Amino acid sequence: MKTIVSTIIGSALVIALSNCAAPAGPNTQRGAATGALIGAAAGGIIGHQSGRALEGAAIGAAGGGTAGALYGNARDQEQYGRY
Repeated sequence: MKTIVSTIIGSALVIALSNCAAPAGPNTQRGAATGALIGAAAGGIIGHQSGRALEGAAIGAAGGGTAGALYGNARDQEQYGRY
């Protein structure tokens, strides 16, 4: 049951956070990927301490990916202007 709920929540986050208005720039994509990897690693380590490594990794990946994409988007806006 937890797997189904996690899948639904993860899918909803991906849909809600995706941007359909303009293609993402290179810094946005790189920031999202890097943030997700770092967030998943940190969340997995922190979650392991409480016996919930997979859930911690998923939450960390979502948070890190979002933060990285926001930072990368700001860099793209600064370098290339609005799309």
